[in-house]
Amino acid sequence: MEQRKLGSTGPTVSTFGLGCMGMSEVYGAADRGEAIATVHAALDGGITLLDTGDFYAMGHNETLLREALKEVPREKVQLSVKYGALRGPAGEFAGMDTRPAATKNFLAYSLQRLGTDYVDIYRPARLDPNVPIEETIGGLADLVNAGYARHIGLSEVGSDTIRRAHAVHPIADLQIEYSLIERGIERDILKTCRELGIGITAYGVLARGLISGHWSKDSGKAGGDYRLMTPRFQGANLDTNLALVEQLRAIANEIGATPAQVAIAWVAAQDNAIVPLVGARTRNRLTEALGATKVTLTPVHLEALAKAFPPDIAAGTRYPAEHMAHLDSEKPAAA
Repeated sequence: MEQRKLGSTGPTVSTFGLGCMGMSEVYGAADRGEAIATVHAALDGGITLLDTGDFYAMGHNETLLREALKEVPREKVQLSVKYGALRGPAGEFAGMDTRPAATKNFLAYSLQRLGTDYVDIYRPARLDPNVPIEETIGGLADLVNAGYARHIGLSEVGSDTIRRAHAVHPIADLQIEYSLIERGIERDILKTCRELGIGITAYGVLARGLISGHWSKDSGKAGGDYRLMTPRFQGANLDTNLALVEQLRAIANEIGATPAQVAIAWVAAQDNAIVPLVGARTRNRLTEALGATKVTLTPVHLEALAKAFPPDIAAGTRYPAEHMAHLDSEKPAAA
């Protein structure tokens, strides 16, 4: 697999990364053995960037990665870790805490669960409204200087916050949702990151499976699937969005690829500083995703996709209203 550099100061990583959240929770029951086998298959396929969060099933995802990587030389992988999200014993989210003291504490626990003495990229999962971003980044910079983190990243923040953070310490990358049906970063965030030399790790490249070509109106009903709580997967919104998938399927058939492969390849084609995160939970889905590396989108293909998927084409927001209200990335940049 080819590699890409995350921004001007970040690490060189595989063209695709593996998002590991779904191996522990959110998308229904997960198989630990299959998850570990999928991590191994990803490494065998050339993926080196693994993305996790300390709050993914309250540490379960990190301990799963520790088990999967126990025989893998540490220098062969890059670990990207999100922190700061608070959760209660029932799994509910209870806000953010990115104070420097809390940041240091969160990382200490992550290092123990992951079985490593450093992480490659450490990032707050969301903006903490109670802590100035300069204070958070200052705490992260101390951890970089001490060798516990190699780079600082951000997640789901807007252009103004990105600039303030980058003024304190170089930011390697911004992790944010980006797909054919979620192109909000094109308003100003992508331009800001390009200007400052900040890479993008794009999650949700298949819109949580919605545009994978595998989702149907009966999917996810076995229970425990968070997606059924989000507007894009509900009612008339789902009907509209699944109709979009059929347009994608038609274009994919012409290309000789699957809808998922075309959707992933489209994100990767937008900029050499963008690394799509593939959220595969099984080896079968991973194999399909890795096939996107063989998909070449010509100008004709890109034009057809642009026509079929203009900005704001999706029906419904990407998160429930209460979560959208806390996304700094949804706030317009200052004039």
